[in-house]
Amino acid sequence: MLGLCFFLSLMCLARSDTGETCPSFTKLSLPSAVVGTGLNVRLLLYTRKNSTCAQIISSKFLGNLNVTKKTTFIIHGFRPTGSPPVWIEELVDSLLSVEDMNVVVVDWNRGATTVVYNHASSKTRNVAEVLKEFIDQMLVEGASLDNIYMIGVSLGAHISGFVGEAYYGQLGRITGLDPAGPLYNEKPPEDRLDPSDAQFVDVIHSDIDALGYKEPLGNIDFYPNGGLDQPGCPKTIFGGFQYFKCDHQRSVYLYLSSLRENCTITAYPCDSYRDYRNGKCVSCGPSWQEPCPLLGYYADNWKDYLKEKYPPMTKAYFDTAEKKPFCIYHYFVDIITWNKNIRRGSITIKLRDKAGNTTESKINHEPAKFQKYHQVSLLARFNQDLEKVAAISLVFSTGSVVGPKYKLRILRVKLRSLAHPERPQLCRYDLVLMENVETAFQPILCPKLQM
Repeated sequence: MLGLCFFLSLMCLARSDTGETCPSFTKLSLPSAVVGTGLNVRLLLYTRKNSTCAQIISSKFLGNLNVTKKTTFIIHGFRPTGSPPVWIEELVDSLLSVEDMNVVVVDWNRGATTVVYNHASSKTRNVAEVLKEFIDQMLVEGASLDNIYMIGVSLGAHISGFVGEAYYGQLGRITGLDPAGPLYNEKPPEDRLDPSDAQFVDVIHSDIDALGYKEPLGNIDFYPNGGLDQPGCPKTIFGGFQYFKCDHQRSVYLYLSSLRENCTITAYPCDSYRDYRNGKCVSCGPSWQEPCPLLGYYADNWKDYLKEKYPPMTKAYFDTAEKKPFCIYHYFVDIITWNKNIRRGSITIKLRDKAGNTTESKINHEPAKFQKYHQVSLLARFNQDLEKVAAISLVFSTGSVVGPKYKLRILRVKLRSLAHPERPQLCRYDLVLMENVETAFQPILCPKLQM
């Protein structure tokens, strides 16, 4: 059992240095985790006036907390080595940069630090009780539940749910960042985070096959890359600790990306990741006069539309790049062929601008079926957004190593941006692709009336 618990301990996140001149997140070590720690919850307040130096607050002392402003609680999860989460400082800074609010870091490292995951999990309701006592005092001082926002990571997501349940779902918002799965999977709603715990609950699932919770838990549940293996994370145990924690931790970094001006991650409501990858779930966005949900901090901009148009628990899918800020830019590649016989295969498309910048997408989720005079719409994903495309190249492949090489005779190919539907659509007519041979061409503007 201890071996299993130690494996689960790899849910930990990495280290972070904090200044010694101000109150900082509790730093412990592996020996403390082996011995175990008793629960001690510390609340660290940051505002724009003290963005780099925390103030210790409690239900008996609210300090500089302004009850008329939004208060965002950041609640971490299991800490099997006792080190502070590496992302804490960046998340605090980013939140304060986008809005003038109170940010309260809930430091329950003494309690979360243990090699026995079950011991940390057993303390989550106690943490919630401390937070309820604190929020009760905020309400006495004039705060509103509408202005309470909780960001819970792993076990912290379920702690947020317990607090929300205590207020009968009247908290303004809860964001769950890869809520913990072990010991919570298949639990009833009262024993975990669920959509009724706040007025709006959004969840990012990034490790559903290991440390995270698989099923939907919110009003909208985001599944980056299907919620499974995250690009850029180690694929084998030779990646060390990163192999175990990278997917789980990615939810935090995706949320952080939403706080940057240069990265807006759009997600697409869909029944499954497969349908999303096959381009069946992109019926939202400016070109359809219907907003798509945005991942992360601004996800609640979609809550009113969600209530009107979508089921109470909606899944949304999207892909990401391997590195920060993880943004992917979606295009549709519409192809009409005139081969007499059906051709099955994948398309690789490369874009180039006048400056020589290039970006490539291999559309090979499933082989496409090209039939005479039928349009096939393929969803292409690029790591880079080229504002003005000067050249396009295509490669057709059946994936066959032996056997004859085929031709794909294209009557028309059209490129249209989903992220920027206002951009002109680009076309090319009468094109022949030799299998596994890159064919480059300069596109022309499509006729405006063409669909």
